[in-house]
Amino acid sequence: MAANLPRRRIVLLGATGSIGESTLRVIAAHRDRLELVGIASHSRHQRLAEIAREFGVKHVGLADDAALAAARTSDAFSAGTVFYGGPVGLAEIATLTEADTVLVAVVGTAGLEPALAAIAARKTIALASKELLVMAGKFVMAAARASGSQLLPVDSEHNAVFQCLQGHRTEDVRRIVLTASGGAFRDWPLERLAEATPTDALKHPNWAMGPKITVDSATLANKGLELIEAQWLFGLRAEQCEAVLHAQSIIHCLVEYRDGSILTQLCPPSMTFPIQHALLFPDRAPCPTDDALSLHKPFTLDFRPVEAERYPMLGLAQAAMVAGGNAPAVFNAANEVAVAAFLGGQVSFLAISGVVEQVLAQVKNTEPPSLPAVMEADAEARRVARALLPTFNSSSR
Repeated sequence: MAANLPRRRIVLLGATGSIGESTLRVIAAHRDRLELVGIASHSRHQRLAEIAREFGVKHVGLADDAALAAARTSDAFSAGTVFYGGPVGLAEIATLTEADTVLVAVVGTAGLEPALAAIAARKTIALASKELLVMAGKFVMAAARASGSQLLPVDSEHNAVFQCLQGHRTEDVRRIVLTASGGAFRDWPLERLAEATPTDALKHPNWAMGPKITVDSATLANKGLELIEAQWLFGLRAEQCEAVLHAQSIIHCLVEYRDGSILTQLCPPSMTFPIQHALLFPDRAPCPTDDALSLHKPFTLDFRPVEAERYPMLGLAQAAMVAGGNAPAVFNAANEVAVAAFLGGQVSFLAISGVVEQVLAQVKNTEPPSLPAVMEADAEARRVARALLPTFNSSSR
């Protein structure tokens, strides 16, 4: 039956990152159903050339001007390749006439403009960049409602909630609970956290992800961002969105209904599962990996509450979610600056939450009237965070 269905034509923004690589595995496994027609990256033009050759892609975008210039003169790309550069170019590739689905896996604010362009063009959006809804949830969701564009969540937790909500009314939901592995320092003594290095933080116990998101998993900033995103995606109140530690990363969410019933979604900690679900929705197909969950051997599933002292970033994110306005965008921007400084050896691991807390206190929270106002708050938060870094430098560990 699948052979009679038209192929879905995909533009992949963030093709060279960890989500992008997992997406390529899914597309390669289902070439009869999925066709890659456009790819974009920040600067890794050589990897883009490899992808373009493997999948026969002629539309290639690069955000970095120097990388774009190098790609244009490279013989690694096939003749006839069409290049797109900068924010305007990424918006153009996201609205290709021949594409019907755009998977947004761009880290940070760079994905906002192309995502909004794709929404306006009524593309289906497979959303893996949580920052878009954290920063500009009300504008993104309003744009989707106006155009009729469908947003399909790719994050494992949100995709799990999406699956558990199918056939049910949102008004019957009492709460959703997103699970968190706890990251690299889940079992460390609290007194050791002051000594944590970037190398330590990047040793995630379950997932293979990029550096920034792996550090966010260690602080639980990532889970805080996911709670904010979930509020927008599913039309929930802040108090309906919670998190719990689940070391095995097999259950990805719990959705509790008002009658006390709880639905969950289980699968191994591999992004191929939610990516495939989003790209083929509402259809199902065999998984392209061999790591499907086996019920023929024993395993355990356990949960424990989040320790506020170990994970202050989750509390800061939840406070920002309750405050609303610019607070989530300020939280996100300050965290990006602090994590980059930690990865660069400028500040300690514990300084991440200290920087974010002070930025939230110093940047006035207002209700943004427009997207430019959101971007102004983002820029202000980054300026304040960078100014604070010297007071949290590595010598003060």
